[in-house]
Amino acid sequence: MLAADLRPGSRADRVGPSRQRPSRRDVESGCHAPPMSAQFDTYVGIDYSGAETPERPLAGLQVYAASPPDGPERLAPPSARRHWSRHVLALWLRDEINSARTVLVGIDHGFSFPEDYFTRHGLDSWPAFLEDFARHWPTDEPGRRVDHLRAGATRTGTASELRLCERWTSSAKSVFQFDMQGSVAKSTHAGLPWLRWLRESCGDRLFFWPFDGWLPPPGMSVIAEVYPSLFRNRYPREGRSVDEQDAYAVARWLSEIVARDAAERYFNPPLTLAERRLAALEGWILGVN
Repeated sequence: MLAADLRPGSRADRVGPSRQRPSRRDVESGCHAPPMSAQFDTYVGIDYSGAETPERPLAGLQVYAASPPDGPERLAPPSARRHWSRHVLALWLRDEINSARTVLVGIDHGFSFPEDYFTRHGLDSWPAFLEDFARHWPTDEPGRRVDHLRAGATRTGTASELRLCERWTSSAKSVFQFDMQGSVAKSTHAGLPWLRWLRESCGDRLFFWPFDGWLPPPGMSVIAEVYPSLFRNRYPREGRSVDEQDAYAVARWLSEIVARDAAERYFNPPLTLAERRLAALEGWILGVN
């Protein structure tokens, strides 16, 4: 199933009506679209996990979805399994995005690396970074574990390297900082090839924020990087596990900022032009203002 679903020309590559992606100038300026006001149909929060292999069901991989006026509910995978795997999650996201619905998805792993990494390896854009990363870290392939690929890896960095958005927070960790509690490195290295796959599978139905621009056009599904620590404690735990609470909080916060007409404030943070150009490479964490 893995190989058939991921081959070019398979069902994964059949996308709907084309929408033109914004230009690099629009990405940098944040002015390519009118103020964001349209509601999404569904708001999805994903607490990611880089454990095990991509086909292995993981208790730490949790998904919550809110479809207003209903609040977030925990989603089970569309199979007999109790838990999601990274592969099943990617297939589900593809199908949701390629449907007639519009989805706003928040995922809690890094979407890119610090600028110095781009310089070291001669990369000049986020799509080029994804292609290069997937060649050296094929963590979406069956049986592949992040830990196995770390040995002898040539595409890596040091725990002291931070993206600008991480320097804007008090506690965000480096995407290269492995082997510690709260580390985002393993989930980032496990999740990046799936972002590339979704970009290829969904085409212009999918908007990756902020790489495709700062204000998503109406009618497109959006995937953004989030950091649940920013807002997990705003909502009562109510018996949820830590991973469930993080996914719940993301889905609820996303739905609430749109309902309050406050989304534009977060999707268009107060960055200088130079900072926007840097974020076009490094990405940004939605909610960091």
